[in-house]
This record gives sequence, C-alpha cells and structure tokens, in this order.
Amino acid sequence: MEFTNIAYVLAAILFIFGIKKLSSPKTARSGNAIASIGMLIAIVATVSSFGMLNYKLIVIGMIIGTIIGATFAIRVEMTQMPQMVAIFNGFGGGASALVAAAEYFSKYGTADQTTFLTGTIILSVFVGTLTFTGSFIAFGKLQGFVSGKPIVFGGQQILNLLLVIAMLLMGIFTTLGGDQDMNMFYGILVLAAILGITLTIPIGGADMPVVISLLNSYSGVAAAATGFVLMNNGLIIAGALVGASGLILTKIMCKGMNRSLANVIFGAVGLQQSSADGEIKQISVKSSTTEEAAMILDAADKIIIVPGYGLAVAQAQHAVREVAEQLESMGKKVLYAIHPVAGRMPGHMNVLLAEANVPYELLKDLDQINPEFEDCDVAIILGANDVVNPAARHDKSSPIYGMPILDVDKSRTVIVNKRTMKPGFSGIQNELFGFDNTVMLFGDAKEMLTTLHKDLKEL
Repeated sequence: MEFTNIAYVLAAILFIFGIKKLSSPKTARSGNAIASIGMLIAIVATVSSFGMLNYKLIVIGMIIGTIIGATFAIRVEMTQMPQMVAIFNGFGGGASALVAAAEYFSKYGTADQTTFLTGTIILSVFVGTLTFTGSFIAFGKLQGFVSGKPIVFGGQQILNLLLVIAMLLMGIFTTLGGDQDMNMFYGILVLAAILGITLTIPIGGADMPVVISLLNSYSGVAAAATGFVLMNNGLIIAGALVGASGLILTKIMCKGMNRSLANVIFGAVGLQQSSADGEIKQISVKSSTTEEAAMILDAADKIIIVPGYGLAVAQAQHAVREVAEQLESMGKKVLYAIHPVAGRMPGHMNVLLAEANVPYELLKDLDQINPEFEDCDVAIILGANDVVNPAARHDKSSPIYGMPILDVDKSRTVIVNKRTMKPGFSGIQNELFGFDNTVMLFGDAKEMLTTLHKDLKEL
C-alpha cells in the first residue's frame, strides 16, 4: 500500500506538470506525453496492488483499447477533433458510472453498504450517466446527426427541474435504505440519462466549445466520485484535476463570449435569429478575386490572418502557412489572431496551425492582437463569423452583444473568405461584410488560398 501511494503521488506530480505544459502550444505535445506517463504509473500501481486478478483479461482489454485509440488517432481528421473529444468525455463519464454501479451491485445488501459508500455511488452514477448522454448529444450536434440549432419545447426547464428533484429524492431514499432502493437506483440511472439529453439539446452549435469544456469537467467529477467509491487516491487526484481544469477552462470560454454559464446552458442562442431568416437585414457586399487580393496584399506591409471554422472545414491550415511564408518572403509582417472561441472546441485554431508548423510566436490571443489592428494594412478572415462581428460592440439587441471580438474592422482593408453568405451559429448576419473597407472572396478556403499563393508568386 505504501508503494502504491508513493506511485500515486508521483503520478499526481506528472499530471500537474503535464497540465501546466498544456497551457502553451509550444509545450503541449510534451505535456500530453508527461501526463500519459503519469497515468501509466497510476494504472500499474493500481493493478499491482490487487491480488487474484485475471491479468489475461487486463492485457486483452489494454490491447483492444490501444487498437481503438490508435485507429481514432490515425483516421480522425482535425475538423472532427471536437466530436472525438465529446465522445471521449462521454466514455469517461460512462466508465465512471459503470464502475460505481458495479460496486453498488456487489455491495448491495451487505454490511459494506455504508451510507457514505452509497451516497458517493449515487453521485458518480448521476454525473457519469448525465455526462455520457450529454456528450453524445454534443457529438451528434457537431457531426450533424442532431440539429445544431437549439431544440426547445414548452415546459423544458420545468421538466429539467422536476427530473433533478426526483433524482434528489430517489438518491436520498436509496442512500438511507429501503425495500425498493434497487428500483430507485435503476430510476436514477434512467433519469440521469434523460437529463443529460434535455440539458444539451437546447444548446446551440456556437456554444459547443463551452459545452465540451463543461462536459470534460463533469467527467472529472464523476471520476473523482468513483475514486471515493473505490477509496483509490490516484483516481481521486486525477478526477479532481480534470474537474478543476475543466471548470477553469469553461470560465475562460464564457469570459471570451462575455456570457454567464447559465446563459450558455439556458439561453438557446441562435434560435430566434435562425427562425427569422426572412427578417435578416440584407447587406451589400463587394465580391473580389484572388488576383485583386494579391495586388492588395502586395501593397501592404502588415497583415493579420484570422482563422475560423471555415479554415478547419477546408483543411486549409497548410495552405495558409504557405501564403504567409510567401508574404514574409516579400518583406511583409504576418501575424495570426486567435479568438478563444474560434472553431468548435477550446484551442481548435491553435491545434490546426500547430499541425501546419506555424511558428508559435506568431499566434496572438485576443488581448495581444487587438491593438495591432489599428495599424494593420490587411486583415484576412478565413471562415470566421461571429468573432469578428462589430455588432457585438454596439447592437444591444444582438445575441452576441458584449462579446469580446477581434477588431478586424479597424484595419485599412478586410478580406473575408466565406463559402456563402450564410450567418454563423449565432444566426445573425455579419455587418462587417458590408463595410466600405471589406471585400469578399467566396469559395472553399483551401482552394482560394492555393490560388492566391500562385497569384502572389506571379507578382
């Protein structure tokens, strides 16, 4: 036992050190490796502390998990990374719920079924099951299986409140004991699964980064609760770290949208606007060509590139790096503006650009880059929408009012690449597209950048 606890302390140190290194794109890869080593140490310590285990089954399970994980890692495209993160969150919550449920069944009706044990089992099952179903709804919204728009119905919040009250009462009854507590336990499982669905379906696609972060935190809480069920210090530490870091990241994401967590969960942003397409104000835009854009860039000295989800969908990260390198070879200063909620998960744009070997020092966050736009000659918007919409600064009726945005409109010229004029996930039209200093380049981001690169080389 002493050896096991020492191993858990070592694993915890590696977890903390790994999370610290994840805060920077430059050290994120090594941080992930360090945290993985910590998890391996914790697993080995846990397995070695038990006797009479079937190591053949453990090895088979590890092999199966390795094959599935490697397949996901190799085959999943970067644009599908948010969906994969959502699935992993769900599996984490589901695993915690299954382990806690197994412990409940094995201890049911015995002297070991203490009030503390039952209470922690109920908490783990509740949070884990909710995380499982909620994560798969989030996956469905991101993948397109479920509508990305908020799905609401009359009395939805009242239903959620009733579900929570019912689970609290059933949890108390199960914890304190009773003739029907096994049926109550099954009821908690079912209601938690339903609540995970009803809590997630009214959240719009624009809020998915926050939802993914929050569900990640939930999976950590479920794991920590399961750690108390099993009295496993390593699992308690790991779960607490995941839960705390997920909550911190959720707070950062909410701050990036200038909205409260309650507004994200219950606000259903995108519903009213998306249902009133006919009332969307039409704006006059100026369409341009890559040849004209190349000439504009040739006359510029300072250029800021703003990546968005359109860049991810087109898998254009390598193409944008080539364009940036061409501009730098022409003596231009090129920077990248990264909004905290650009894309469909926290750090989505950073991951994409890191994959294309874009220098980390060129990636500037919101506070760093906004002062740079005032003396910027050209801002290139690649698939971003709501995060560059000036309405957030002045239109109090807008659902994104007060949201910190990238001040691209202060640049001398704004070049916007979009596939269509379709609004972003908030459901509102971007008034930036009609500004006098804005020109539009319609089409796939990768194809546009490839053509632009050729035009720049021919100048």
